Amino acid sequence: MPQAVATVAEHARDGAEVPGDSESLGSSTASGTTGSDFAPLLRAVKGQGLLERRTGWYAAGIAVNFLALGAVITGLVLLGNTWWSLLLALPLALVWARMAFVGHDAGHSQISGNRRTSRNIGLVHSNLLLGMNEAWWNDKHNRHHANPNHIDKDPDVGVGALVWTQKQAAQREGFARWLTRNQARLFFPMLLLEGIALKVSGFQFLRSQPMRERMVSGPLMVSHLALYATLLLTTMSLGKAVVFALVHHALFGLHLGMAFAPNHKGMEMPDPDGERWGHLQRQVLTSRNVRGSALNDWFLGGLNYQIEHHLFPSMPRPHLRLAQPLVKAHCEAIGMPYAETGLIESYRQALTHMHEVGEPLR
Repeated sequence: MPQAVATVAEHARDGAEVPGDSESLGSSTASGTTGSDFAPLLRAVKGQGLLERRTGWYAAGIAVNFLALGAVITGLVLLGNTWWSLLLALPLALVWARMAFVGHDAGHSQISGNRRTSRNIGLVHSNLLLGMNEAWWNDKHNRHHANPNHIDKDPDVGVGALVWTQKQAAQREGFARWLTRNQARLFFPMLLLEGIALKVSGFQFLRSQPMRERMVSGPLMVSHLALYATLLLTTMSLGKAVVFALVHHALFGLHLGMAFAPNHKGMEMPDPDGERWGHLQRQVLTSRNVRGSALNDWFLGGLNYQIEHHLFPSMPRPHLRLAQPLVKAHCEAIGMPYAETGLIESYRQALTHMHEVGEPLR
């Protein structure tokens, strides 16, 4: 791997071209070099076999997730109608987050190159196990990947409960204006609602799906609700079941939000009226990495390697950390900033950006 790092840096300094290697993915960067600055990096990554699937790794991970899910369900059954069951809301939220990460990877074809297989994995993990709509998520997430942090094209920085530019903030009125003034301090509390919001958005998206897809997505999501309600109502009283569901979904939403928050908030936002960025510039400058560790890799589902993930969306999760030295060397060689920080600092930067967006309203 050190030799590969040296090689990609040398190619980058020499302006090496790789004919036919996804030339359209990147034609220019902030450094002003001509041709594709992404091509030599792509060649190095392919040469290391980092785009090859890791089916066995994913199969083992999915099996562990199902065993953990079975253990939590068994615990709920054995504990029965007691408030002690609330203690299992946290491990269930952690298991659900692992399921969500698998669904995310399936949507990017990281697990399998077969489109049907990938969709089936996504349907099981998202629609059936989580009650989310994989079609809604993939539609939204693919648009985000195509133009991260682009105010007109990335749905993740569109106007919603939160806003991401002072221009958006200036148009807020009433309660939304108060929310924007305080959005930095309200961000983490609002994540407690994200688990429920994901389900609601998925059901709303059903109306825009073709009937054939709707007849697959909808029944699976309804089945999830039925199975979830049956599990809780057969193991505890109605009151305890409602409290458990609320706590569980709050922890699940918080966990997912904490995994996604560090990735782009507070990073560069392309000027919609400015020069169109190439693939390398568009993905690197808008993304932030969180310094890796075994715990961070697990907690953030590999999304702590956000730059590598955005450059190579189909790269299997365990290969992202292996690609990082290649990407860092390449960015250094062409003079492109590469943002990497600790987990706590990443939250501080994201919250600082949200605070600054709401500053004119205070």
